Amino acid sequence: MPISLTGKVAIVTGSGGGLGAAYAKALAAAGAAVVINDVSAEAAAATVAAIESAGGRATAVIAPVGSAEVAQQLVDTAVAAFGRLDILVTNAGILRDKSLLKMTDEDFDAVIGVHLRGTFTCVRAAATYFKEHEVAGRIIAIGSPTGQRGNFGQTNYAAAKAGIVGMIRTWAIELKKAGITANAVIPVAATAMTRTIPYFAAAVEAGEAGQAMPAFFRHDLGFGTPEDVAGLIVWLASAQAQGITGQAIGVGGDRIQLWSHPEAITAWYHDGGWDAEAIETELGGELHGRLQPVGEAPWPELPAELQRSPQA
Repeated sequence: MPISLTGKVAIVTGSGGGLGAAYAKALAAAGAAVVINDVSAEAAAATVAAIESAGGRATAVIAPVGSAEVAQQLVDTAVAAFGRLDILVTNAGILRDKSLLKMTDEDFDAVIGVHLRGTFTCVRAAATYFKEHEVAGRIIAIGSPTGQRGNFGQTNYAAAKAGIVGMIRTWAIELKKAGITANAVIPVAATAMTRTIPYFAAAVEAGEAGQAMPAFFRHDLGFGTPEDVAGLIVWLASAQAQGITGQAIGVGGDRIQLWSHPEAITAWYHDGGWDAEAIETELGGELHGRLQPVGEAPWPELPAELQRSPQA
């Protein structure tokens, strides 16, 4: 049976283009009316026009997320334009990539303000509406593999995305009694950034030519298009996903992954507690042998037919 969101109303932050636009269009195609949000009026208008030309309903709010005032404006716009609110997708984000010693306070605060504070304020405003109007709402926050594993040059982004998953787990507990679900989606998809990475050249070329992305990317890497991620967004927003809450779910290409929550992998005990000497004597060697990985695993070597020369 098709997943239907007919009669539902969604907000998608950062939906003027890229992944956010794909989410908004998919929600609209499933029957939801959508509030588009972006800092670019031109980009937001393009997404609204695409939805309306396909027979859907949409309106736009041009504002940067982060403040409580903008969060409330988004909720108020949904109610004024479409009569209610059922779904919130927090996707808006920016990058200010620099290594730790080069990252300024402004670089850090800007990314935290949009990603982390923007998610917090928008979810707070939406959840307040859901509870006051007894709506079994859907909260879908966009995370990142960087928030799960870390990545060089992304202290601010890693902190924000890890924090989003932590908030989602907390909200799943706090909002469960109200029937509100809260989940994080961890997308792996072609974006403007991946166009600059030679490793993905064959995938980008295929997409720009309107061709299917090679199976190596879609299956082996779990890397695909923004539209590949949108199906999970629609499903999590639907009645069929009731009871799915507090989860971090990865999606890209042909692959969906369920990320584990952090758990202790082993434990040791020492009567009277551990002093530094006991740790060194009893655990020093064992701890060195059990260190957990950080960062993304190295990408596998490209098949010969997908390799591109630097001049290509």
